[in-house]
Amino acid sequence: MSMPIDPQTLGRAVKQAQYRHHRALDTQLAAIGTSLAQWDALRAIARSPGASARVLAEETFQTQQAFGTLATRMQARGLIERTPGHGRAIEHRLTPHGQHILRAANDVADKVLTASFAALSEHERTVLLELLHRIGDRPDAVIEGTRERAGE
Repeated sequence: MSMPIDPQTLGRAVKQAQYRHHRALDTQLAAIGTSLAQWDALRAIARSPGASARVLAEETFQTQQAFGTLATRMQARGLIERTPGHGRAIEHRLTPHGQHILRAANDVADKVLTASFAALSEHERTVLLELLHRIGDRPDAVIEGTRERAGE
């Protein structure tokens, strides 16, 4: 009979894997002149051309202010264009240079992540993805669980 897994141990293991990915990606992306934050922003803009900073901040797990600062730096590097949108919104689009950097960064990420997940079989990777989606698609469950414990 197996012992129940401590949720903090499980949470730390997820965080450790994420930390290793981030370190490896940042190191390899720096070699092509970009960063993990910029690559993530480029991917979000490519998925949603014309999106506002608010939408892109949510997509990249940042505050709107942090995304705005990042976007300003990326615009100065010629990676993105920012134009007035509806109301006070600013729309974001990739420039040709941004598209080039995104393709190169995607190649880097594919290599890093393929190496990282190489120890898992195709089936294990599929199960891992399904499990992460199952817990990631339920953000309210985390908040509700916290509220329940706080009310005890």
